[in-house]
Amino acid sequence: MASTEDKPANKENTSSWKDSFYNPRTGEVLGRTGSSWGLILLFYLVFYCFLAGMFALTMWVLLLTLDDYVPKYRDRVPYPGLVIRPNSLDLSFNKSDPLKYAQYVNHLESFLQRYNDSQQDSNEDCTRGEYFLQDDTENMAKKACLFKRGFLSLCSGLSDNNFGYSDGKPCVLLKMNRIIGLKPVGHPYINCTVKKESHIQMQYFPSEGRIDKMYFPYYGKKAHENYVQPLVAVKLLLTKDDYNKELPVECKVEGTNLRNNDERDKFLGRVTFRIKVVE
Repeated sequence: MASTEDKPANKENTSSWKDSFYNPRTGEVLGRTGSSWGLILLFYLVFYCFLAGMFALTMWVLLLTLDDYVPKYRDRVPYPGLVIRPNSLDLSFNKSDPLKYAQYVNHLESFLQRYNDSQQDSNEDCTRGEYFLQDDTENMAKKACLFKRGFLSLCSGLSDNNFGYSDGKPCVLLKMNRIIGLKPVGHPYINCTVKKESHIQMQYFPSEGRIDKMYFPYYGKKAHENYVQPLVAVKLLLTKDDYNKELPVECKVEGTNLRNNDERDKFLGRVTFRIKVVE
């Protein structure tokens, strides 16, 4: 049992512990008076308002240096990559089963909607073989050269809505990535080869896989609102000897100064995909 002398000591310790939070004698909270807490809160309020103002001013000055139509820095992507549609690097399907290739057909049909005549009739019928330069126009909105899906002939999906997949002679579409201001030197075209001993006949649309200069330069998404990238369709004329085999196909941009052999970037000016058709 605790002695009567210990009770006042315990009471004093409890009182001291409570006083560390609030001292009724001095009116201090956590060791500070109300005026002291007020000055501290005022200091931090002014300090953080100053930081917020500095941040807002910095962002405002930065935004003044930006152009709504052209990115300020464009030196990291000097050459375009090559992209394939359908959006897969491993095409495998049974030509006798529509469900197996339906995903590829649906993707191509959806992708080509912007190339329908109803969308392209408002664009310009430009002069072939020449850059469509619009640098001297005061209007920031640029005109676009038309590219109708009919230019892709047998791979347009108009005469054959299965894009050759039901016949075991599938079509793939190729396009270059958009780069503002790009004007390729020469006459770019797409060339595809099978990276095996087997030789496969291919058809290109437009003829010879040409990418006309009139679709260059590109002026940016905001200025060139109706612009669509020119396409090259490749129809793989597979035979029965080619079925049930995985065939690696490499396509490159040729005939121009655009790079297509950079070992650090496998998609710079080229793309490799695999295709396997099962009977």
